[in-house]
Amino acid sequence: MSGPVRIAIFDDHPLFREGVSRSIAEVGGFLIVGQGATAAEAEAHAASGEQDIVLLDISMPGGGLEAAARILAKAPSQKIVVLTASEVDADVARALAIGVRGYVVKGVGANTLAEILRGVAAGERYVSPTLSARLLTDLMHQNKGKTDLVSQLSEREAEVLNIVAEGLSNKEVAIKLGLQEKTVKHHMTQVMTKLKARNRTEAAILLHQSKKRDL
Repeated sequence: MSGPVRIAIFDDHPLFREGVSRSIAEVGGFLIVGQGATAAEAEAHAASGEQDIVLLDISMPGGGLEAAARILAKAPSQKIVVLTASEVDADVARALAIGVRGYVVKGVGANTLAEILRGVAAGERYVSPTLSARLLTDLMHQNKGKTDLVSQLSEREAEVLNIVAEGLSNKEVAIKLGLQEKTVKHHMTQVMTKLKARNRTEAAILLHQSKKRDL
C-alpha cells in the first residue's frame, strides 16, 4: 500500500497507549489516527473508516474481543490486531475465530511490532510464535482421529475450506468464488458441523492434518 499505515490504538492504560503510539511513529511509516481506552471508543472510531488497522487490548472496559467481534460484524474487511498481556489459549483461539489478523503479546519491541503491523496491512496474519506453536499442539492432540471427517465434506465445502485456510474472510472467499457471502457462511457452518470443529482455525488445522496424512 502507498502512504503511511494508519493506526487507531485502544488500551485503557494511557501511558502504555502513548508509549506504543510514540514508538511506532518514531519507527516511521505510520500515522496514528485515533486513540481510546474503551471498547465503545474502539467501535465508534472503527466506524469512521479512517484507519487501516485497529490495534486493541483484550482487557479494557467493554472487552476488546467483544469490540473486535462487533467491528468485524459490520466491517469484515477491517484489519484488527490484538496487543495484549494474555497468553491464555482460549483468548487466542477466540480472537482467531472472530477474525482478528494479529495476536501479539505485550513486551514485543517497537521495530518488531512495526514489522507485524506492516505485514498485516499487506494482508498477512500473525500470532506470536510461542502461542501459535502451543495452540497448534493442543489442537492436534484434541483432533486426533477427527481428520477422517474431512472426506465427508462436499466438493464445494472442501473448496471453501481450502480458501478459508489461506486466511481469507467469508467476504473475500465469496468474491473469489463468485458466491454470496451468506452462501459461504452456510458452507462454513456445514463444514464446522461435519468436522466437529469449534471455529475456523480448528477446521483449517484439520484440513492441514488430513493433507499431511494423505501424503
